[in-house]
Amino acid sequence: MNLDLKYYASVFLRRIYVLVIIAFGVTATATYVALELPPKYRAQARLLVESAQIPTDLAASTVTTGTAEQLQIIQQRLMTRENLLQIARSHGVFARKPQMSADDIVSSMRAQTDMRQSGGGRGGGATFMTIGFSSSDSDTAAQVVNEYVTRILEENRGIRTALAEQTLDFFQQEVNRLGVELDQQSDRIIEFKRRNSNALPSSGSYLQSRQTSLQERSTQIVRELGELEDQRERLVTVYESGGSVTSQQQLSPEEQRLQNLRKELDSALVVYSPQNPRIRMLEAQIAQMEERVAASAPAASVNDAETETQDPRKMMLDMQLAEVDAREEYLQNQQAFIESELAGIAESLEQLPQVTIAIDGLERDYANIQSQYNQAVSRLSLAATGERIELLSKGQRIAVIEQATVPNTPTSPNRPLIAGGGALAGVALGAAAIVLLELLNQSIRRPVDLERKLGITPIATLPYIRTRRELIWKRLVILLLIALVVVGGPAALYAVHTYYMPLDLLIERIMNKVLPWA
Repeated sequence: MNLDLKYYASVFLRRIYVLVIIAFGVTATATYVALELPPKYRAQARLLVESAQIPTDLAASTVTTGTAEQLQIIQQRLMTRENLLQIARSHGVFARKPQMSADDIVSSMRAQTDMRQSGGGRGGGATFMTIGFSSSDSDTAAQVVNEYVTRILEENRGIRTALAEQTLDFFQQEVNRLGVELDQQSDRIIEFKRRNSNALPSSGSYLQSRQTSLQERSTQIVRELGELEDQRERLVTVYESGGSVTSQQQLSPEEQRLQNLRKELDSALVVYSPQNPRIRMLEAQIAQMEERVAASAPAASVNDAETETQDPRKMMLDMQLAEVDAREEYLQNQQAFIESELAGIAESLEQLPQVTIAIDGLERDYANIQSQYNQAVSRLSLAATGERIELLSKGQRIAVIEQATVPNTPTSPNRPLIAGGGALAGVALGAAAIVLLELLNQSIRRPVDLERKLGITPIATLPYIRTRRELIWKRLVILLLIALVVVGGPAALYAVHTYYMPLDLLIERIMNKVLPWA
């Protein structure tokens, strides 16, 4: 398809007034905006995250938050609604715009604040933080940045101190809790040992040796009781056989000899057993001597009862039997006590394994609690050292390496760029409007249009000739439109800026809506 460049050039020239009107309107509006926008001054400060001043192998802080994470936490806390409103109102950031709402103030403060981190990559270099703020007043910009810096330093110190104190409080509570558990477990062990004092593992050897000793003593007592019973029988036998039990002044030589043999037998029985040859020999001699005494003894008295009560031999027998009875009673009491003690020892030895297992379990729990308590005490000491480091600001901290100063020249807006950009945009919009009007105009204006739409070939065409009045009226309308656009656009912006919202704030809100990530 061939383009009729001459035709399109004539169309463009006929509609050049559209381009002029739009270009003038946009250029005037951009120029007004460029002149009306207040200057923006940007102040900034630089912070450095310093490492701990005390070597960590000597004394380490208990705050282990990473540098990047710590700066992000501080930034989020600094950019809260309450902080931004306090800073904006205390420094009069928007004093010239009293009609601004709290939401607009917060949005503008966040938009005008710039925080960047640099360094601290994988190489482990120093970490820097740059804080900037833009404002129409240079002093206000510097004051806000310095306020940011002050709050960041306080927030960093507060965060690290609070973490250190929380760590110290936690381990202090752990030490107290484990101390109480340790005391309670100790009381349980003492109470259990008190209830089972007769079956403690430490007394096992003593119980066994005591049991052996008591068993030997019981055997000895049984033997002694048997010997006393034999002695009783011999005394009765001797008496019944007529043996003498009287004193040597009233005894005959045979009786005196018999008495001496009996005494010798009694003495030997203490040392030797009844089956000993010496004992048997003495018993044989006593038997012979008793026969002699019986043969030479005078006739018994008619009144045996009266004689018996006055017989010194009977009195001697009773005394000896009383001694034997007393000895038997003593040995029997001792035997009963030994049997009772042996029963208690047997019961204790039977309970000893169970008591030993229970005590081992209690002591094992005590050892576990003791180990936890020792670890808690050690960590409490480390926590106390870490808290001291943070209170003295000897750990990781944020230092100011460049304070914010009052800027001398504004950083924005770039007025020539805004005006020039507006002019170029106006020309582009005007050209686009001409093209759009031409595309929307479907009327017949050329012979080609007649051929394409009506199917006929014209012999000749006559152009439309406007009268002088029509030309004047058209030019007057164009001039009025140009004046209206050139004057009305800035006037409308002035009314919006004065009665609705400042242009800079309005532009910021539009940018936040269109480009929320910017």
